Amino acid sequence: MLRKRIIFTLIYSDGFFNQSRNFRLQKVGNLNWLEKNYKFQNIAFSLDELVVLNASRNNKSITDFAKTIENLVNDVFIPLAAGGGIRSIEDAELLFNSGADKIVLNTVLHTNPELVRALIKRYGSQSIVASIDYKRIDNNFEVYINDGTTKIDLDLEDYLHYLEKLEVGEIYLNSIEKDGTGFGYDFDTIEKFESKIKIPLIIAGGAGNESHFMDGLKYKNVSAVATANLFNFIGDGLPKARKKIIELGENIANWNVDN
Repeated sequence: MLRKRIIFTLIYSDGFFNQSRNFRLQKVGNLNWLEKNYKFQNIAFSLDELVVLNASRNNKSITDFAKTIENLVNDVFIPLAAGGGIRSIEDAELLFNSGADKIVLNTVLHTNPELVRALIKRYGSQSIVASIDYKRIDNNFEVYINDGTTKIDLDLEDYLHYLEKLEVGEIYLNSIEKDGTGFGYDFDTIEKFESKIKIPLIIAGGAGNESHFMDGLKYKNVSAVATANLFNFIGDGLPKARKKIIELGENIANWNVDN
């Protein structure tokens, strides 16, 4: 059985990392600031993977973003998935060449499925993470692209099946409403949909403590839990969370996280 994972998501925008709440960004600092104030290299010892998303609104420069990825992988030795602004094979190649182990796709999943198929053919499904940003409005589940600004014509269930047919490797399922709140994942939605597809889910949006991680990892088709909330996991928050999850018997990698 594949081990489940704890993932940290970094939100990048115009040269800085940001906190996000309901997709509204607040600048935190650059990579040097992150390391100085949050000892990010130490936090990374408690993680299985990093996801880095380019949420730049004005100038989504894939070149600048790739340089940031290159700097990150020099200091943090865990697998890294990167995305945001990938519009061509060349964009994806640049991120892979800069040290990304996987790429994350969002808007092009809907607007350019042929590109997605070409990327899967070239790099393999295991290298492609499909990102879904959604809102739950009463009993409707709306999917958004373009950094959460544009609603598409497919609801969440139809979109999940659409991505399954595209044969992406994993789905990063992110609740816009829960994003950055720290109040817990959107478990009602996860419970409703996780068993309807075979593609593994990374759940995101709302994690604030280790109990949220634990509750998310209990779902059979959830392969990983993600958080982007630095302020809830600064200091020894992540090492303690990982230790407690291991003690409770969850199937995640067990190594010494007291470094």
